[in-house]
Amino acid sequence: MAIVFVLSGPIAMQPVFCHAVESSPPIGLWQDEDAQFEIYVNHGTLSGRIVSIKNESAAEGKTMIDIHNPDPSKRARPIIGLEVMSGFVKVSDTHWDHGTIYDPRDGKTYSCSMDLDGPDTVKVRGYIGVSLFGRTETWTRVPRHSQ
Repeated sequence: MAIVFVLSGPIAMQPVFCHAVESSPPIGLWQDEDAQFEIYVNHGTLSGRIVSIKNESAAEGKTMIDIHNPDPSKRARPIIGLEVMSGFVKVSDTHWDHGTIYDPRDGKTYSCSMDLDGPDTVKVRGYIGVSLFGRTETWTRVPRHSQ
């Protein structure tokens, strides 16, 4: 709880008690235009996995697998359940950094940071080298009634 003193008007210098508002971490279900992701705590850092995708079946009714993975031994893994984010460390109440994100569409892993933009929006930025050269996606929190 913080104490704020009002400096003007008839109640000048009267203490006003305020509760500090802490933002919640981005733990939970999030979605973009292609998929839903679960972000969770994993060994003290944040990680994330794909929990659903809009087009769950590949051609001929087969489950989508990680065919673009640079490690041939991992190419048979299903996309659903695949951990694609890891290592995010809290830098501030709204910023997590030092993570990585794997894109199963191209089999590449990128450095990544996340920024909360309100309680129901997170900006996920993947990049190579310097974050100046990258791409940002906006994810929205999946409403509780949709879970």
